[in-house]
Amino acid sequence: MNQKMKSKLEVTVLYVILAIVAVIIFYPLVWTIGMSFNQGTSLYSSSLIPKAFSLDHYKWLFSEASDYLLWYKNSLIVSVAVAIGSVIITSLVAYAFSRYKFVGRKNGLYVFLLLQMFPVMMAMVALYIFLNMLGLLDTLTGLIFIYLGGQIPFNAWLVKGYFDTIPRELDQAARIDGAGHLRVFWSIMLPLAKPILAVVALFNFMMPLFDFLLPSIVLSSPENYTLAVGLYNFINDQFANNFTRFAAGSILIAVPIAAVYLYLQRYLISGLTAGGSKG
Repeated sequence: MNQKMKSKLEVTVLYVILAIVAVIIFYPLVWTIGMSFNQGTSLYSSSLIPKAFSLDHYKWLFSEASDYLLWYKNSLIVSVAVAIGSVIITSLVAYAFSRYKFVGRKNGLYVFLLLQMFPVMMAMVALYIFLNMLGLLDTLTGLIFIYLGGQIPFNAWLVKGYFDTIPRELDQAARIDGAGHLRVFWSIMLPLAKPILAVVALFNFMMPLFDFLLPSIVLSSPENYTLAVGLYNFINDQFANNFTRFAAGSILIAVPIAAVYLYLQRYLISGLTAGGSKG
């Protein structure tokens, strides 16, 4: 087999793999979208392409199912708080570990690395008791605290690695001009770190919208449910067989995520261009 045929074969295999991955990713999504426009509530009577196109399920979510809007609001509150809090906490922690030498720095980094190996769910019993002691059980505040604490090890490592690529000469030049620690952090580090901070904000905004297990353990009152927990009741509790309405409610989760992604995209691009002088 000559080099040309070998290259064509490799490209063909690559496209086949991409096609299989695309089917695995998009087929459930297309089914969910199609199901949300089907009439009725049964999963078995639904089809990929609706025989009778209907918006009844979306109208039902915003008219008769008042709890859905409440769950949507709860999810947005948690997501926005976690996204903003994660950026603030992570950037400060990563800046300290990247730019300063202090007792326990090396061991602290090892602890962060070790904590990444264990999911938050392993500590759920301890977290449950801790939230109960603080009176934050079954509250959005308690859920936000758990998300914020759980994201620190991974995101701190991620952002620290990015901060390490920013030349220290920029810090030194700013200090010669009289800038203090916070001034260097705010005026030098943050503008250059916009791409990685945008990634942190986006990922931490998405997590509470998709997560089911953690909110289902922490939250017990229907008025405090997030979208994932609330939608689960559509097919598990008193709604029992509302699979098509469940699909409609799931599709709408993508709206705020798409909006945040489009909003952060320009910051990502501007951050990349602003950080072009880092090398």
